[in-house]
Amino acid sequence: MQSRKSDRFNAIDPNLFIDRKGKHWLSWGSFWDGLMMARIDPRTGKRLDKKLLHLAGRPVAPGEPSPIEAPFIISRADYYYLFASFDFCCRGAKSTYFTVCGRSREVTGPYVDATGRPMLKGGGSVVIQGNERFKGTGHNAFLREGEVDYLVYHAYDTEQGGKPNLRISPISWTPDGWPRAEL
Repeated sequence: MQSRKSDRFNAIDPNLFIDRKGKHWLSWGSFWDGLMMARIDPRTGKRLDKKLLHLAGRPVAPGEPSPIEAPFIISRADYYYLFASFDFCCRGAKSTYFTVCGRSREVTGPYVDATGRPMLKGGGSVVIQGNERFKGTGHNAFLREGEVDYLVYHAYDTEQGGKPNLRISPISWTPDGWPRAEL
């Protein structure tokens, strides 16, 4: 995948996902028009066709960046969950990044948050957000080890001058199926 000046998506932060039917999907994206996805040929690793699916975005004024990036999709129970990072990273202790998710019964969406707000319209239920010590909790991945789920992400430690840290937090699931992670 490559983005060009004429594209409204930024082809970074790719994540490969295989759905319950064995179809391969690549999600990616950062800023501009948000998170995108396309079917991938498992033999070649290339797109099967030119169709691009828009998964999530954060509407902003024309010409402004849409602060969403780093998609990560998982399957759990009857849903697909799309995790993403909102706001701004890479600013040390001044980072405002945090992780959200939405879910859908179809891998292609539409993904909605716990209130029913579409991720295409800025929705996203908070999974983890920074505190006084750790700022910028985002750019997540998901790890399942046995019966335990973990959120893997980075954060900036204010007690170490904003030094970046790799963090791994267990995920708890609410009774209605929403993930939560603690710092």
